[in-house]
Amino acid sequence: MSAGEITLILQRIEQGDTQAADRLLPLVYEQLRHLAAARMAHEAPDHTLQPTALVHEVWLRLGADHQPDWKSRAQFFAAAAEAMRRILIDSARKRLAQRRGGRHEHINIDDLDVAGTADDARVLKVNDALEKLALADPEKAELVKLRFFAGFTLEEAAQALGIAEPTARRWWAYARAWLLKEMSGAVGP
Repeated sequence: MSAGEITLILQRIEQGDTQAADRLLPLVYEQLRHLAAARMAHEAPDHTLQPTALVHEVWLRLGADHQPDWKSRAQFFAAAAEAMRRILIDSARKRLAQRRGGRHEHINIDDLDVAGTADDARVLKVNDALEKLALADPEKAELVKLRFFAGFTLEEAAQALGIAEPTARRWWAYARAWLLKEMSGAVGP
């Protein structure tokens, strides 16, 4: 799949080509499946959601055959990462609600990395902090979503966001420090 093919399909969708959405899924399916598989490989052992089901749910949440007017490949994959994040958060909340006395754990910021091993409580804690970061600094929150929830490498996330890799590294360092402070309960601006 080339980025040019996806961009062309997205442009056709924007121009009102009703059959373009049918051609989009086959082009992005493998990449979405790869991202979902990478993310799901690090989920807790009792996680029941499979990568294929996650991709299908993401596709449905993005509009399925009635795709919105995507402006770019980056916008599409950012929306896919957000949908994946929401699905995983919903799933984690549901599992924790079914358990007695959901445990909270301390999170070491060194563990906050690309689709790292995460149990439900950790995913929810990261998500809560991420929602606050999104209010304070939406661009850095998007980077975290792509890295933590969609499993993008730093290079892939930089490309998706249209920023230079050194900028992405600085944003990632800042976001990790901000999230650590937030998750540790520190009070600040």
